[in-house]
Amino acid sequence: MLEVVTIIAITVAIAIAIVLILAATKPDTFSVRRVTTVRAPPEKIFPLINDFHQWGTWSPWEDKDPAMKRTYSGAGTGKGAVYAWDGNKNVGTGRMEILEVSAPSKIVIKLDFFKPFEAHNTAEFTMLPQGDATSLTWLMHGPAPFMSKVMQVFMNMDKMIGKDFEAGLAKLKKLTER
Repeated sequence: MLEVVTIIAITVAIAIAIVLILAATKPDTFSVRRVTTVRAPPEKIFPLINDFHQWGTWSPWEDKDPAMKRTYSGAGTGKGAVYAWDGNKNVGTGRMEILEVSAPSKIVIKLDFFKPFEAHNTAEFTMLPQGDATSLTWLMHGPAPFMSKVMQVFMNMDKMIGKDFEAGLAKLKKLTER
């Protein structure tokens, strides 16, 4: 009986060591990027991103918790605009603040998550004209603390968050190509 417990303990210790070693090999930062082409000028897309009040029309997280509590503060739009949310387990709790605006081509947002885990990232939207269309990029990047690296051993952040970015970009495309 003692031999079985010892074997199980050694196996668990080895598994934990392997996970920690794999986590240590992960990069110290992460980046998720999605790009789509929208048949509309940047001037039509820009206001939907620059005004947090408009995010309800296209944000992929709105559908995950329609009862989410939202608060707006700071500037009405653009630099200094703040949006905070408190929702269910699918959206958590967090805050965004627009830090930089270069109308109509770029918006940089400070993105802070508090629940279900704490993370401090940057989101960037860029809109580059391409003939009669716009190349719209949604990028999120930030540090990858050790616990995040442990999670990355089991989950692919790019695939997990990327599908939400794709859904949001598809909604923006549909709204602006009308």
